[in-house]
Amino acid sequence: MTVKRVSPEEAKKLIDDEGYVYVDVRSLPEFEAGHPTGAFNVPLMHQGPAGMSPNPEFMAVMETSFPKAARLVVGCKAGGRSARAAAMLESAGFTSVVDQKAGYEGHGPAEPGWRPQGLPVSTQAPADHTYEGLRSRKP
Repeated sequence: MTVKRVSPEEAKKLIDDEGYVYVDVRSLPEFEAGHPTGAFNVPLMHQGPAGMSPNPEFMAVMETSFPKAARLVVGCKAGGRSARAAAMLESAGFTSVVDQKAGYEGHGPAEPGWRPQGLPVSTQAPADHTYEGLRSRKP
């Protein structure tokens, strides 16, 4: 099965009208620098001195934090990591996952992401939306 991909505007409409939540799979520093308002952060990759490395806790944190029937919009910086994360989630049995193509930043004027589209952004997040807060949840 192929994960549905939506534009930033379509993602916002799913969040506003259909109860979807935004899961930002970018690294902690990327999320802290700015993210869609209300987003949860579960990094697919961690940023380190040698570049990006896989987050071995990604799936465990997602399964502890969200039920398999949760309505999830998955986004990243430009669409690559979110497409991978959405496919992983679908393979793990999540049933309502969409990938927000173009991510937070997008691909220039031809395909702007969430922020360049002027959609709501924040540098703050409630503790239970941060990766540390989600990781500390008990199953």
